[in-house]
Amino acid sequence: MFIPSAFVETDLIWLDRLLARDAFVTLVTTGADGLPQATRMPVLYRRDADGILIEGHWAKPNPQAGHAGPALMLVQGPHAYVSPGWYPDKAAQARVPTWNYAAAELRGVLEPVTDDEALIAMLDGLSAHYEGQVGGDWELLPIEPRQQRMLGGIVGFRFRPAQVQIKLKLSQNHPEANQSSVIDALSALDAPASRELAQWMRWRREGGAAAD
Repeated sequence: MFIPSAFVETDLIWLDRLLARDAFVTLVTTGADGLPQATRMPVLYRRDADGILIEGHWAKPNPQAGHAGPALMLVQGPHAYVSPGWYPDKAAQARVPTWNYAAAELRGVLEPVTDDEALIAMLDGLSAHYEGQVGGDWELLPIEPRQQRMLGGIVGFRFRPAQVQIKLKLSQNHPEANQSSVIDALSALDAPASRELAQWMRWRREGGAAAD
């Protein structure tokens, strides 16, 4: 990912926030034919003593399923259009339109998981996490015959990224007056995505502490 120096972020708290916000990622690998393959999927993310661990699963018929080896994971954060008309110095500096956003790219090696006990643990963690977010009570019952058959239809994976790139393009390369004006303009729009981006810009200006 191309990241000008003004937008580089190395604090992993921002990766935590990106994946807490939206853990529906894009997983990219290279197929046997040398062409890229991509799957969009929900994942479970955590940091432990060994670093970052991300777990998920494919449907077994997916051509990417069972891939072992290098992979790229794309994490999307908030994003929105920024009008040059919002900058107080728009005329003096001949400002142009742009797009503000937060995102991450993770590179590492995929380890496929087919063991039933490991798959059950993965699915149990995934369902418990997302059911909790919506107030649901569905739970995995591996002794139930239909759910046993479901286990045979998936392939799990573990992913430990060796490289993490976090990009926060939040107008921090602009004067304070421009940043404040963009935040105000985004906040005033009737668009949840724009208002969310404005909040991320505030957090970035405050050093991120307000996001915790």
